[in-house]
Amino acid sequence: MADSAMAYSAISVLSTDSYTPWEVGMSSVNPEERFSSSPKASRAAIRGVKVAMKGIGGSLALASLVTMGLLFGMVFVLLLGLVFIMESENPSFGLAIAVVLTILFNAVVFFLSPFLMDLTQRWLYGTRWVSLADIRRQSPEAAQVIEQVCREHKLKQPRLGIIDDQNPTAFTYGSLPDTARLVVSQGLFTYLEDEEVATVYAHELGHIVHWDFALMTLAATLVQVMYLIYVFGQRMSRGGGDNKAKDVAQSLALAAYVFYIVGTYLILYLSRTREYFADHFAAESTGNPNALSRALVKIAYGIVEEGQREKEPSRLMEGTRALGIYDAKSANSTGTAYRVAASPERVGRVFLWDLFNPWGWWMELNSTHPLTGKRVRALSTYAEQLGLTIEFDMGRVVQEGKRLSKHRLYGNFALDILLYTAEPLGLIVGLIVGLLLLPTDWGFLMGAFLGLGAGILVKRSVMYPDFNRAPQSDVLTLMSDPYASPLRGQPVKLDGKLIGRGQAGYSFGSDLKLQDKTGMLFLRYSSRFGPIGNFLFGASQVKDLINTSGSTLGWFRRGIAPWMDLIRYTSGGKTINSYHRFWSLILGVGCILAGIILPMVLPPFSSF
Repeated sequence: MADSAMAYSAISVLSTDSYTPWEVGMSSVNPEERFSSSPKASRAAIRGVKVAMKGIGGSLALASLVTMGLLFGMVFVLLLGLVFIMESENPSFGLAIAVVLTILFNAVVFFLSPFLMDLTQRWLYGTRWVSLADIRRQSPEAAQVIEQVCREHKLKQPRLGIIDDQNPTAFTYGSLPDTARLVVSQGLFTYLEDEEVATVYAHELGHIVHWDFALMTLAATLVQVMYLIYVFGQRMSRGGGDNKAKDVAQSLALAAYVFYIVGTYLILYLSRTREYFADHFAAESTGNPNALSRALVKIAYGIVEEGQREKEPSRLMEGTRALGIYDAKSANSTGTAYRVAASPERVGRVFLWDLFNPWGWWMELNSTHPLTGKRVRALSTYAEQLGLTIEFDMGRVVQEGKRLSKHRLYGNFALDILLYTAEPLGLIVGLIVGLLLLPTDWGFLMGAFLGLGAGILVKRSVMYPDFNRAPQSDVLTLMSDPYASPLRGQPVKLDGKLIGRGQAGYSFGSDLKLQDKTGMLFLRYSSRFGPIGNFLFGASQVKDLINTSGSTLGWFRRGIAPWMDLIRYTSGGKTINSYHRFWSLILGVGCILAGIILPMVLPPFSSF
């Protein structure tokens, strides 16, 4: 039976057909029944067997040590820089007070955070606290895992909570392991089977065992200190006193801001690393990495399903995005694939983008969670080490990825990164050119506006290609494209139904959710009257458009979350037009005109 499942995987994952009519009908099947059409992969006979993480997520201790060491080092260097600011008896006294207050405030919040979060959770989401017996009634294996982990790691049982929301999620918070809270939504029990729920609980317990929330709080405090030093340096550079001291303060502010940006990305890196290790902990504790792979995919599926039922995005998923086991923004592609797949192996094809597209790596830098495909691949590696068959045959997916066109994936990526950042890059280059080469008094201003305008127009030409011959497509086919990009839009036509707004809790939002027979996609609207027009459109027209079916034309893009920039939506003789290209043209041309005209009308710069 296992061999036949593997053989089927080889065919289904590599198939270029996106779906069949019979598979589309699967969207109405109960989530627990969907995997019954093909055999589930096995689990280890005993729990607690160690599996290696070589090449996956790095070293947790090393990642924590390096991140915290770099953050402490940056703060030390910045504080040392204050010594060289002269012409004051105690120029760093104000900063010292601010730093001390920041540390004290964060320390107080750290120890009070469990109780503050309890109040917030209760108010926002109606969290109710339950006993282990309550969990056991819904998932016997999850209760067993909680008892096992707490016993083996000498942990006090975390306070257990349930939120009555059908969006499947789970998260942990607290200050110390003995004050931890482990909260799940009711949707977790709806969409996942017993063994899958158990692996999710094990993942969250892994965060507690590894002291994740304590380290993340400390790291965030250090980054806040860097920002305080940046603000302090900026104020000193604008004050009176010796020019030398002001120059040093300006340099200090610049260094502090650079360190602040670097520190922010270090925290994101640490967060992603800790997710890998929580997955690894769950795989070892339960001996069932396949169930966690399945759980991640089903969670994505549940998020998509609930999103199609609600006219507004879930506040729970938005509010707990960084805390949850799964980044809800990335659920669409995985959840959509599972929604129409006849077997779990078919889902693997949408992971090609996560694993091989360089934009996936670039976008992941700004995410608290690793891309789903990378997590499933890691879990598949653990399953192989345990001698198990694999739920999602990632080996076949990897082989498919190796056959992708390297030129299409990487040939223009460096250029695309420059184009993706064309506006700030054009501004900086124009400013430098203006300062060095333009002879006028306002040369730097002319160069800055001309560079910014040129950057906007160049990026516009790449982002919004001609759409007159846009092909007909569907959501799943678009999400399965391993070459998709957030920069180079794909002109496509989709037929579907508008099922709600795109912004969580915003009743005047102008963005929309489109559902077709294969899945759901967000549509971004742009009025020709700018933000005011977007607001008026959201306030006056979106309500009447919801639940209408029609034809959509737009540019598809793929990032952490896929979306479409709307061009036109037509339903029942009514047409809604969106103007993304219009505003980029206006802004680009406006900047160029400003760069030409302003230096001619402004008085000499030396007169200021």
